[in-house]
Amino acid sequence: MTENDDEQLWLRCYRPAPESKFRLLCLPHAGGSASYYLPFAQSLAPEIEVLAVQYPGRQDRRDERCVTSIDELADQLLRSVGPRLDASTALFGHSMGAVLAFEFARRMEQETGFTCAGIFASGRRAPSCHRHEGVHRRDDSGILSELADLGGTDPRLFEDEELLRSYLPALRADYRAIETYRGEVNAMVDCSITAMVGETDPRTTLDEAQAWSGHTTGKFTLWSFPGGHFFLDGNHTQVTRLIRSQLLGATTEPRSAS
Repeated sequence: MTENDDEQLWLRCYRPAPESKFRLLCLPHAGGSASYYLPFAQSLAPEIEVLAVQYPGRQDRRDERCVTSIDELADQLLRSVGPRLDASTALFGHSMGAVLAFEFARRMEQETGFTCAGIFASGRRAPSCHRHEGVHRRDDSGILSELADLGGTDPRLFEDEELLRSYLPALRADYRAIETYRGEVNAMVDCSITAMVGETDPRTTLDEAQAWSGHTTGKFTLWSFPGGHFFLDGNHTQVTRLIRSQLLGATTEPRSAS
């Protein structure tokens, strides 16, 4: 497989913007796929080009082995897409994707000297904030119950048994990856970190989101939005406005900031 083939395997670009000043590499949540970020691409192009990551084991990569370790996923991503990126690239990750963005940025800095344009860590506590969670050890109904509690999942998924059977292995693998992850308390990046959290998110408190400030030598900002774990779905305009203002220096910022 050539370098270009590897990129095509991992990256989806729904709205090419070759003249853009910045790229935004978007990393999905547990069970998520690249298509979750189609609305981002539609809203941010042409000023910012969105590249969405497609993890192994889902959608058009469903026949591949699922990855059950954040470290392994970060290593694979670095080998596959690292050469494509430069200092104009920012990272956006939601939930599990936020941790993966952080570990990917660390590897880029340590192994290549590349510092990204910033990390947007959405809906996830800082790597130094540990909770004991074991969703990946539940049976199928227990995992589906977790999905229902968090929201953000198309209700039609729960009604399609065949679709559920194809979806659950990737979901379980992702939960195993994030729940067995143990971030280093003193792990740092040099790029800025912008943390985002839903005001009623049961998986991330404001204090746990604020703790991201201890993982960067650069600028840190924290924004809260109405909603729970999938606050992105109800605050798309505000979130993309924030991304644009952070990267392009626009003066208009989301009204829901705190």
